[in-house]
Amino acid sequence: MSLMSGLFVGATGLQTSQNSLHTTAHNLSNVETKGYVRQQTLHADMTYNNIANAPVSKMQIGLGVEYDIVRQVRDEFLDKSYRRETGRSSFYEISQETTQEIETLLGEFDGVAFQESVADLWTAVQELQKDPSSSVTKGYFVNTSAQFLERAQAVYNGLSDYQDNLNARVKEYVDRINDLGDEIHKLNDMIHREEIGEQEANDLRDRRNKALDELSSLANISYHTNADGGVEVLVEGVELVARDRVFHMDTVVDQGTGFYTPVWPQNMDAEVFIKNEEIATAYNTDVGQLKAIVLARGDRRANYTDMNYATYANGKYTYEDKTTGTTVEEDVIPTSKSIVMKVQAELDQLVHSIMKEVNNILTDEKATIDAGGTPEYNVDEDLPKELFVRLGTSRYVEDGGKYKYVAEDKYPSHADIDNLYTIANMKINPDLLKTPSLLGNSFVTEDKQVDQPKADALVDAFNFKFSSLNPDLTTTYDYRDYYAALVGQVATEGSVYSSIVTAQQVATHNLSDSRDAIMGVSSNEELTNMIKYQNAYNAASRYITACNDMLENLLQSV
Repeated sequence: MSLMSGLFVGATGLQTSQNSLHTTAHNLSNVETKGYVRQQTLHADMTYNNIANAPVSKMQIGLGVEYDIVRQVRDEFLDKSYRRETGRSSFYEISQETTQEIETLLGEFDGVAFQESVADLWTAVQELQKDPSSSVTKGYFVNTSAQFLERAQAVYNGLSDYQDNLNARVKEYVDRINDLGDEIHKLNDMIHREEIGEQEANDLRDRRNKALDELSSLANISYHTNADGGVEVLVEGVELVARDRVFHMDTVVDQGTGFYTPVWPQNMDAEVFIKNEEIATAYNTDVGQLKAIVLARGDRRANYTDMNYATYANGKYTYEDKTTGTTVEEDVIPTSKSIVMKVQAELDQLVHSIMKEVNNILTDEKATIDAGGTPEYNVDEDLPKELFVRLGTSRYVEDGGKYKYVAEDKYPSHADIDNLYTIANMKINPDLLKTPSLLGNSFVTEDKQVDQPKADALVDAFNFKFSSLNPDLTTTYDYRDYYAALVGQVATEGSVYSSIVTAQQVATHNLSDSRDAIMGVSSNEELTNMIKYQNAYNAASRYITACNDMLENLLQSV
């Protein structure tokens, strides 16, 4: 090998060591950068000059070393596992957050627990039983009933406000998913343009991987790398990022509720999430914040009618659709996937039963209504006064010269609750609120005696175990224990979600640690590499110096 060739070999050593030092310095400068993946330099032999072909081996002269590639140190399997578990952890974190918020709303509202209002109403009923003719006890009963309804509406409105908050987050998450899709597509183009010139776009790849990490927490994703080095992404099995474009997710607004439903415009506004699918880890249907938010929010304001099921048999709930009156079978209660809707319906079930039972007892119509009859009165009669009044419908309407009782719809639509005894459609009778003594007519018999049996009936109503929390449960409760059971149910669900979140966080952290062990920057390792490449640089420099001295001596000797 000539001395001039030796100088070239030394120069390749200098260049390669210098580039390796630059990569090491880049790693060290990003040791705390989130999402940065350490880069590793690979060296390779340059082309050999063959000077002979011996029988045993070729006679070759090396031309030095070259800076072959700067690669990212990643594990594809760990990346996919980490992103799947991140999405699952995010799903259950939303569920846990929702139960905690609901538990706060149920347990304490403006410093006064709703449970206290139920207890106060029970006390008022007991006091009324002691002396039904007393204007004091009647006034106490009316005012306590007003406080009961007011606090019930406050809790229900709090649940509805939280539902609206979740709804706003649905739109935010959809917009963020679209933004991440645009970012990934843009980075695909930038990476392709840079690497087509035989440069490694590792920093751009880091940004793309960081976007994929965030996207995996928002939705259930799958992805693959195409021939151009671009990443194509599917969300819930539908293309979001394709080779040449981004298919944005959109939202459709329900005109009645204002709720957003995520849809795919490219699929004729097909909904992103399949209704009534089973939520299970085995099917990977419990992944992503967006799905968790949509499920927690539900699709409407729920009320007691959502708990009216005919039968439960062979794992199916058979009931009549409230709008069409047709028979429907479901694997699960429609409200069971939405913790907010379930609590709204269960709370309304309690309040509805109390209001309707009290009204029917006070108006002497309980027996008639329970028997399926329709109470009616002559137009010249004094109509019984109900305590809880529907906003949209009077208790009686004139029909054929008679005042007839207006029953609740058997199949009400959720947009039309005018004749339902539901929290959102109720107020206290303003006449009784203004003059509680008018309630006295309800406790006087035709012979002007105190109607003690009616007061006793109110007490019996509060002692009667009227319902379970929902059709999934068999334990029944009276009015005094029902709400405590409701709060306990939410607390139990919150505890379950908390356990799942803890387990998921452990799994996610373990995968994160495994990823960091491979792709994270170790300052000690990089400092070792820096010393190694510095020594290699110095060795190449001394080699060039030696070749230069030899060449200078040869020239001087000529």
